[in-house]
Amino acid sequence: MEQTSRVGRRSPTADELGIWREYVETSEEIVQAMAAGLQATSGISPGDYGVLLALSEADEHRLRSSALAEGIGWERSRLSHHLGRMESRGLICRKKSGHDSRGAVVELTDEGARIFRASSAPHLRLIRQLFIEALAPEDLEDLGRIVGKLRQHLKEEAGLTASS
Repeated sequence: MEQTSRVGRRSPTADELGIWREYVETSEEIVQAMAAGLQATSGISPGDYGVLLALSEADEHRLRSSALAEGIGWERSRLSHHLGRMESRGLICRKKSGHDSRGAVVELTDEGARIFRASSAPHLRLIRQLFIEALAPEDLEDLGRIVGKLRQHLKEEAGLTASS
């Protein structure tokens, strides 16, 4: 049966739901194991790591808060609260934008850069240990192809939803 003929109002089969549930539960287990490992090895959360990574890759290690939120896929209010906690720990600082008084620029501090560098090697080891080593090279290729299809489908669905 062609994929297009399966799309529509038909509910997922029991087998399809089983695969979906296995995917969701396994993904959550990986995320939880990564979070626990990152906290244990580096003392930071995955959210901290995501912010530090984005800032470390940005020009002059700074980004407008709106660009940072978009880059890591967070709502601005969630990011604002998280940045407050990171700022109190000395990992980042927030400054008014020189070009636009309405915006804020988030900047990586020296301490934030140090913490990020120290956490990167343990983080990469966790990725290898919890994810890469579980799969054969051909499984990783298949998974890359599958994830790419899912991402493309989500983009197409978002485009359909936005134009509706």
